[in-house]
Amino acid sequence: MSQEPEDCPRKDKEVLVPNATKKVTTAGLVRGRSSNKINNYECRGKNPKYTYLFAFRTIYCIHSHTQQSLAKHKMSRYDSRSGDPTSYRSDRRSDSGLGGYSNSSSSKRDNESTEPQKKVDLDGLTPFEKNFYVESPNISKMSESEVEEYRAKREITVEGRDVPKPIKTFSDARFPDYVMEEVMKAGFTEPTAIQAQGWPMALKGRDLIGIAETGSGKTLAYLLPAIVHVNAQPILSPGDGPIVLVLAPTRELAVQIQQEATKFGASSKIKNTCIYGGVPKGPQVRDLQKGVEIVIATPGRLIDMMESHHTNLRRVTYLVLDEADRMLDMGFEPQMKKIVSQIRPDRQTLYWSATWPKEVEHLARQLLYNPYKVVIGSSDLKANHSIHQHVDIMTENQKYNKLVKLLDDIMDGSRILIFMDTKKGCDQITRQLRMDGWPALSIHGDKSQAERDWVLSEFKAGKSPIMTATDVAARGLDVKDVKYVINYDFPGSLEDYVHRIGRTGRAGAKGTAYTFFTAANARFAKELIAILQEAGQKVNPDLAAMGRGAPPPPSGHGGFRDRGRGYSGGGRSWN
Repeated sequence: MSQEPEDCPRKDKEVLVPNATKKVTTAGLVRGRSSNKINNYECRGKNPKYTYLFAFRTIYCIHSHTQQSLAKHKMSRYDSRSGDPTSYRSDRRSDSGLGGYSNSSSSKRDNESTEPQKKVDLDGLTPFEKNFYVESPNISKMSESEVEEYRAKREITVEGRDVPKPIKTFSDARFPDYVMEEVMKAGFTEPTAIQAQGWPMALKGRDLIGIAETGSGKTLAYLLPAIVHVNAQPILSPGDGPIVLVLAPTRELAVQIQQEATKFGASSKIKNTCIYGGVPKGPQVRDLQKGVEIVIATPGRLIDMMESHHTNLRRVTYLVLDEADRMLDMGFEPQMKKIVSQIRPDRQTLYWSATWPKEVEHLARQLLYNPYKVVIGSSDLKANHSIHQHVDIMTENQKYNKLVKLLDDIMDGSRILIFMDTKKGCDQITRQLRMDGWPALSIHGDKSQAERDWVLSEFKAGKSPIMTATDVAARGLDVKDVKYVINYDFPGSLEDYVHRIGRTGRAGAKGTAYTFFTAANARFAKELIAILQEAGQKVNPDLAAMGRGAPPPPSGHGGFRDRGRGYSGGGRSWN
């Protein structure tokens, strides 16, 4: 009898997978809690008697006949669905076209829809309802020409099969009374463009791609349908995870979404929690253990909670990826894919982005199935037309003196947001401003969550009307009455420029953005000019020359003021 390998202690036994409730038996059955089958496993190994099971990043050694059973079981599952036109697995994992998103895939499905379809066994998952849309009589009466005229008026472009008509009023959305009560309390008069077209799409239960500029009302475009979705599902049982999962790139955006979810979900007694790093886990863990219908999370902390078994995604049927382009910029693609792989494949997915670069489109093709697509304005990069943009050409040494002069001109107690490229620069400029008597605070990724929350509260309350920030605050940060945005350092991309200045001019208000542009930024000149021209802004002649390849104009010298001089003394009160 051959000796057992030292690295194979569990020969011919149940192989426990780290999720504690999941195991692989020698009979070849792959089971989890409630007999749900595990889909993600891989068997490989050269030992004729033993093989290795790779599951959930942990390696186990199992007997060879178990490996054969697993292989047969795995192949039979996919073979049985290969000819099924309703197969979700092959479509979702296809690299060629969003599982019905591309034209060829859509036409193929149209042809197959006339054939009798087999009922797909979704691995024993409980069926759920996701189509709640009932078209209003007023909308039903709209002719195609009226629909096209309305979409053209509000710059709405749509793609997909059976696209519903846009709504014109809140009552046309046919939201339940408990949702409409909250809308009326908020004082909204009419839906924004993304809400007018996005609500009917989301309520129909189909996957959705929404492309709209910042400040366009995207948050409510997915939150109100989410509340309707939650109220139609069975109530949570002990140990259940959330029904709605919203992924956001930053802590600030996640907290902001939670505030809206709390406000509009109150009448339905829908519980929510916000999962993000930088704070103690205890309160978040307690919320998850009590059971919440909506989880708003940043990817890293959510994976941490899942791996610690504090939550699971078995009940998630409504998934929102907010600011997907920003999450990709921040390198969250592997985490996003890992999270989505744990969610049932027949979920409804809403994918929101302010821009539509190829990377964002490629991820959408992997994660969405037969979606609608709605674009407000153009998917090309453009700035909010409510923002007056000024671009000044200068040297690096002139920036601080220019900033102080600008603050002298515009400071009237209004909120001013100043963007820097680096955390060090952010702290340095804030320190110098405070020494010169300006009421400034800073926010960036190295600060603790408690300090960031305090700085934001001071800024929102107007106690410190000047806030310097890195790009951590550039997306999703919704502070009312930010009148001015100053780009002290030009960002690393035009997308970030658009999102930075988008912190002002929100919800129909007017705003002003000032940008300090140096010779080091010359490579962005041409694209920046295009954004300015599209928004009807005046182009600085020096910037236009740089766009044509001319060198920047010669400038004098400048720099920081001497410490203790200038606007020092008792400081200024802006309360």
